[in-house]
Amino acid sequence: MIQEPVGHDPEGSEPEATRRDAGVAESSRANRGWWDRNADEYQVEHGTFLGDDRFVWCPEGLDEVEAELLGPAEDLKGRDVLEIGAGAAQCARWLAAQGARPVALDLSHRQLQHALRIGSGFPLVCADAGALPFADASFDLACSAYGALPFVADPRLVLREVRRVLRPGGRLVFSVTHPIRWAFPDEPGPEGLSVASSYFDRTPYVEQDDDGRAVYVEHHRTIGDRVRDVVSSGFRLVDLVEPEWPAWNTSEWGGWSPLRGNLIPGTAIFVCERD
Repeated sequence: MIQEPVGHDPEGSEPEATRRDAGVAESSRANRGWWDRNADEYQVEHGTFLGDDRFVWCPEGLDEVEAELLGPAEDLKGRDVLEIGAGAAQCARWLAAQGARPVALDLSHRQLQHALRIGSGFPLVCADAGALPFADASFDLACSAYGALPFVADPRLVLREVRRVLRPGGRLVFSVTHPIRWAFPDEPGPEGLSVASSYFDRTPYVEQDDDGRAVYVEHHRTIGDRVRDVVSSGFRLVDLVEPEWPAWNTSEWGGWSPLRGNLIPGTAIFVCERD
């Protein structure tokens, strides 16, 4: 599920945006609540772009049909696949259509209710990606389109859990906001083209309520951090894909836009294999 880097609470006052530390438990609690509150709005706003049964990796519109980052479509038949941060399970639905056996996992119960609304013939699991409720070596493949990894305080917890549930030689592919974007304002127009902060500042982005409680958290990792996270968690990095903005895509999605997309990368996709 592709996600946006900032949000709001439709039921209360606008939260305060700040940069401060936020740990594993606080990040999980805040983001579960945010996605439960905002799932309806998210699906209305982005459902047309995502479709019901497409596998789109990023706001640039890179589609698994062309990218084949999980492998050729014909090789997916009969494979056990875990989608992490599935949202309404659009990617899992596409995988099922190829003959795979997907399981769609999300932290948000409300997002999975949208998966039920659209329809699914595969398991939907509400759980934290840092504590996967599956036995060792349960899956051949795992994928995550902007799910979980941008929002957890320690991505190695997720990566090690994914490695545990993958079979030897299994592949993990995940997309996240390109780390360079953290140096720029999250704006789709010209104001989003000037460096405003240090790329090396890893302080989390936090939205908090009037009492200082986090209601949304996103964590920054540099490209080097992401590579080290992958390798130290027992994976081999096979490829790092930085999708270019295609001419056909005239959409704006949060801070993503044709203007910015033609000048700076917006997404990084890590293709990993379990050692």
